[in-house]
Amino acid sequence: MRIIATSHLKAFWEKYPDSEQSFLAWIDEAKNASWSSPADVKAQYRSASILKSRRVVFNIKGNDYRLVAAVAYRYGAIYIKFVGTHRQYDAIDADTVEME
Repeated sequence: MRIIATSHLKAFWEKYPDSEQSFLAWIDEAKNASWSSPADVKAQYRSASILKSRRVVFNIKGNDYRLVAAVAYRYGAIYIKFVGTHRQYDAIDADTVEME
């Protein structure tokens, strides 16, 4: 899978250094994945939440952080829509949030 906008992840882990290794691991796993459906994502990430509009919420670092991504299965692309702490996540609508 191609990950669009990993710069958002890097900016986040520079602010929250304890998240860096967890995000690097997720990036590595996602790049090597070949998801063709939400079931493929769920098989790899049991704790992931599948939302409408092809969005997925990933729990990062034992659920300390949340990552919302839109997955374009046909094109093999993952678009980063939100990255934040659990508290920041609770304040957004994961179905419509966009990175600034």
